[in-house]
Amino acid sequence: MDLFFVSRARVLERPKLYSGTGQEAVRRLDFRALPDRLPVIVDDQMRPVEPACSWFRHLAYLGRDPEDTLRHYAYIVLRVMEFLAERGRDLGTAVESDMVSYRRSRTELQDVPVGGTVWDREASVINTLLDWMVGQGLRRASPLRAAGSSNPLSIGMNRDMDIRHLTLGQYLFFRDVGLGGQTLDGEMDRAFRGLAPNRSRAAADLALTSGMRPQEWSTVLLPELAVGRRRPGEGAEFDLQECAKYRKHRLAYVPSDALTSVDRFVLIERPEMSEAMARTLERRHRDLFVVVEIDYARRRLRGRWQGRDRAFAWSAMPPKLRRVTVHEGLAGLEPLAVFIGHGSLMLTSSSWDRVRYQAWDRMTAVREDERAPQFPIKRWRFHDLRHTFALRLLDFLMRRATERERTSDRAGTATLAEHIAFNPLLIVSRRLGHSSPAVTYEYLRYLEDPMSYVDAAFARWATSDEDTYTDIALRVMKGEEAGHAATR
Repeated sequence: MDLFFVSRARVLERPKLYSGTGQEAVRRLDFRALPDRLPVIVDDQMRPVEPACSWFRHLAYLGRDPEDTLRHYAYIVLRVMEFLAERGRDLGTAVESDMVSYRRSRTELQDVPVGGTVWDREASVINTLLDWMVGQGLRRASPLRAAGSSNPLSIGMNRDMDIRHLTLGQYLFFRDVGLGGQTLDGEMDRAFRGLAPNRSRAAADLALTSGMRPQEWSTVLLPELAVGRRRPGEGAEFDLQECAKYRKHRLAYVPSDALTSVDRFVLIERPEMSEAMARTLERRHRDLFVVVEIDYARRRLRGRWQGRDRAFAWSAMPPKLRRVTVHEGLAGLEPLAVFIGHGSLMLTSSSWDRVRYQAWDRMTAVREDERAPQFPIKRWRFHDLRHTFALRLLDFLMRRATERERTSDRAGTATLAEHIAFNPLLIVSRRLGHSSPAVTYEYLRYLEDPMSYVDAAFARWATSDEDTYTDIALRVMKGEEAGHAATR
């Protein structure tokens, strides 16, 4: 079996290769509303393998992102189908022992077994597919016997959210030394030139102070931040939807300090980047969404894309469209995305990962210096800045709520409206775009560092005015050495 992905562009780019069938193939894709990047699993004779292909189409109709969600699902389904084929089974005939064997092969027997978190995601996809097959009448029942409400394929480990956050000292070290190319003395490291320090610092400030997820802040457009139109000291607020997780709508707010950092990048580094790619964009303009009007009042872009005049609300533009959105700048066509690269359009997630890895290497090279902060066991992620935003905002709001309760004449008699309006957890939940406040509750356990309490509680247990075992051992070793010397 092989895995392919739908691409209208590749068909249209090769009219001679596909002869007259190319246009007909595109017409049928449009007629059935099949999106680009939709996964298709085929057999040795290039025939679609069911029920996987129908399930992918069903998920696409439900609005699942083909470029992200369905791509991951496709590789999971392909793996389990190939495993079952080796046992002479398929998804329609698999029994419980087949599925348990597959779990064991992934989590125990393969050369690099997957961890519990990765496997539980994979098990969730498999169970969803099997349940869908039962609903469609393709199976009489799932091959897995459910135990209560638990996931039948789960390995049975309960895991909390992986909430990792930074202290102020850690963040400044990450931003200035790792991403910004400074030395520990605050001077600019000359060897760091060419790595766009202002861009990386601006991205970190934007991520930290807005609480946006990486897919949200990395795809932001210049008009959304009102670059070139804001008055000094003003923040920016815009709608998030297509780029948000589960496409859940919310308002994103960016304070003025972070926007100052963005303005610095736009003024100093971005012009050189956009000028370098202007000629290339002119040659590719047929593949780009060329904006001719930015409507700030209605928050819409109007331009030409795919040979047609189009208009999009900013919030309705998915990451893929934002990546090819350009406008006429001083040097010609330039991307409308804020964060661009040298000779490239909007930076991809893999490009930001490289930036983060390089920053970590720079920081670990000086971690033994006493001026460096304490390092975590795992490498910092950009998503940790979102967790830091949530914890700092929650801490501030809870302190303010405590003060309001202390000075209020109606202590303990808040109305329902006041609870909804001023409850710290609900405010942070709305700001983060959580699907449920229960997710936000997880942050409560991280408001204080429990390890500091452990240190304080046992400070005198591990130390004593008397000799420690180490002192005794050192004296014994010195005595033995003196005895050997006397013997010699």
